Formats: sequence, structure tokens, C-alpha cells
Amino acid sequence: MLHILLLEDDPVLSNEIQGFLKEKEVACDTVYDGDLFFKQMKTSDYDIYLLDINVPKINGLDVCERIRQSDVTTPILMLTAFGEIDDKIEAFSKGADDYLVKPFHLEELYIRIQALFRRKIQPQIKSDVLKFGDLVIDLDDKKIFVAKQEINLTPKEFKLLTILATANGRVLSKQQIADQLWDYHIETTHNTIEVYINFLRNKIDKTFNTQYIQTKVGFGYYLKTD
Repeated sequence: MLHILLLEDDPVLSNEIQGFLKEKEVACDTVYDGDLFFKQMKTSDYDIYLLDINVPKINGLDVCERIRQSDVTTPILMLTAFGEIDDKIEAFSKGADDYLVKPFHLEELYIRIQALFRRKIQPQIKSDVLKFGDLVIDLDDKKIFVAKQEINLTPKEFKLLTILATANGRVLSKQQIADQLWDYHIETTHNTIEVYINFLRNKIDKTFNTQYIQTKVGFGYYLKTD
């Protein structure tokens, strides 16, 4: 059974989510502040974390960031009333995999949970390494190296870079990238693609004075492979 840990300080919403997921045969433990979250997460192996941002003790963004310091694989879905693009950018930069703005339909929450879990359990390609000059992408260990120096990427940044790399120099539109980066449409997908491209450029191209991530104006993005 899918096992979820929910951080939500609104008792009404927390109970609604827990009851709804129980009907879907999804186990959901709930806590109302950041301190309790970290105590609870040590008691079980959770498949997905659902995090409200504005909660007591340790807010959801800081919780997300702390999770990613030791766990880069467990999906994190933010549940929050903050719906501006800057709020979403900050959440994704902390390592969130998805972002759902309140109020939301519980069925949509369930769809997103299913999508995150499908990606988590997909079998990984073994012994697969992509190389482009000094850029090395280890698909097995989920590691990136430039000039033999490891680069720390969030799960979404890693997936975006892999999408570009496996296109073998072909230009991908924002929509083509979005279709692979997310399993469903969200209103800010295209803006978020631009944000993630900038994240990658800052970590790879600007840091190492390279130009791997290219833009073809009016068409999309591609990875320089020669």
C-alpha cells in the first residue's frame, strides 16, 4: 500500500485528505508542524511527502530543503495557498517535485500522487552513462559531473538535463519538455521550464564557463553534443 506523510496544520483539511486517501487505499499519516514531521518520518519508509508551506516550527519550504540534503529520490508535493510564480520557483528550487495550489480538488491531488509514485517505481536503466565532452550524466547513480567535478542537481533539474541529453542535439520545444517533465499539465509549466533551464545554466554553464545548454530562439532548447 502507498504510504504518505502529510504536513498540514489545518485540521479540517488534514482530516479530509486523510479520509479521502483512505478510501483510495492509500495510507496517510499526518502532522501539523515541521518538528513533528521530522520525528514522524523516522518511524516509517514513506513513498511521498505532502507539505504545506505555512506551518508552525519549521515551514514547508525549509522542510523540503532539509529532506533533499539526505534524500533526493522521495517525491515531494507542496500543498499551499501561495500561488504566484515566484512562490513556485522557490519551492522547485528547494527540491519540490510538484506544486498544488489551494483550494484544490481531492481527485486532482490523487492524480498527482499517482503520477509521482509511477515515476518513483519506474525501473532504472542499468549501467547507462551519457557523455558530452566534459559533461557526464550517470543515469544509474543520478549523478552529474563536469570536468570530473560532481554537480548537485535537484531531481527535476536532473530529469530536465536527461531529457535534453537523450534528445541527442535535437531542439525540444517547451511543450515537448513539459510533457516529459510532468505527467500532467499545469498552468505555469512553460514559465517553469525557463526557470529550470536557468537553474541548469547557473550550475553548469556559468560555473564552468561552458555552453552545453543552448536556446534556439522561437523553437526551444537543446544540448550541445559536439
